[in-house]
Amino acid sequence: MPDAPPSSHHDAIVLGAGAAGLFCASRMGQTGLSVLVIDHAAKPAEKVRISGGGRCNFTNIHTAPDRFISENPHFAKSALARYTPDDFLALLTRHGITWHEKTLGQLFCDQKSGAIIQMLLGELEAVGGELRLGTEIKSVAHADGLFSVETSAGIFTAPKLVVATGGLSIPKMGATGLAYDLARQFGHDIIPTRAALVPFVFTGADHEDFASISGVACDVRASTDSAAFDEAMLFTHRGLSGPAILQISSYWSPGQPVTLRLLPGTDIGETLKAAKRDRPMQTLAAALEGLFAKRLADLILQRTNHPPATRLADTSHTTLDALAATLAAWVVRPAGTEGWRTAEVTAGGIDTSGLSSKTMESRHLPGLHFIGECVDVTGWLGGYNFQWAWASAAAAAAGASV
Repeated sequence: MPDAPPSSHHDAIVLGAGAAGLFCASRMGQTGLSVLVIDHAAKPAEKVRISGGGRCNFTNIHTAPDRFISENPHFAKSALARYTPDDFLALLTRHGITWHEKTLGQLFCDQKSGAIIQMLLGELEAVGGELRLGTEIKSVAHADGLFSVETSAGIFTAPKLVVATGGLSIPKMGATGLAYDLARQFGHDIIPTRAALVPFVFTGADHEDFASISGVACDVRASTDSAAFDEAMLFTHRGLSGPAILQISSYWSPGQPVTLRLLPGTDIGETLKAAKRDRPMQTLAAALEGLFAKRLADLILQRTNHPPATRLADTSHTTLDALAATLAAWVVRPAGTEGWRTAEVTAGGIDTSGLSSKTMESRHLPGLHFIGECVDVTGWLGGYNFQWAWASAAAAAAGASV
């Protein structure tokens, strides 16, 4: 007969060695619980590693519930209030990690993102937590008050299970739908998932025009019926990207238009009329090049049917105002997004109505917790999703340690 697979018992098992999973495990261990973290990936916290171009945008000082999207906009309030950016900064200070604010409250690590990963691993090691990487999770069962996790390395049991396996974004880094499968298995509903914080793609003339100026950036206000963001936009070979586009993508629905206000902090009409007054012999093309990159200025003239060589002296104020109005309400219709391949996060997920907002514990099965990206709480770009990872992990750890 074949040998029985090895097994071991712990006070708590965490599925997923990402930001939320490692953080939750170490905080549970601080209360004296024996904790095991299991992940199929070969390396821990890969999303932390690539965040912020390798500098890790680990939180945002402007964190507030209204910076998160959920079917229940109140759900995140409790966890976010009880573990704040200041709390995480205090942890970094204890580990000698320094940081700086880049823009809009975004905090980045002065060292490489590996410093944050080493901090998370060090916190886990300090409490005697066990980490098993490269370990496939085959099934999870529950009976007689115990969770049984069957893996490629054996069977592990615990009375408490925390699911922190993330969402569907960036599958090349190992993203799977395991969290949603487990949630359904134990009676939870799933809010339909979609790629969020993701570039738009276009077809037809828009695709051709945007590809022709790939690499050009411009400040815009990108808006839908429900949200608006003033940040940079980037033209790409496939469509539009940049912070403003990634932000509005989380609020966008297929078929919906997106309105772009170019240079939202500038009155383009008054600027062009001032140029006409001061430099009447200047061409319209040259005037626009004072506001935009040349390739974008050329595209604007082409799309608005304005001869580039026309002198400002020969251009009426009415024409300049009409051009400015067009640039203040440029409506585009994305064909879609780049999808999970480049999405920074998953919108939708495990329905929060089935979870305690205080402890992230399942209302269907005591001892089961869901945290991080797999839950229907999605933050804005700029460190908000990491803060949700820390806050939801802290909430689950406090609840699991009772």
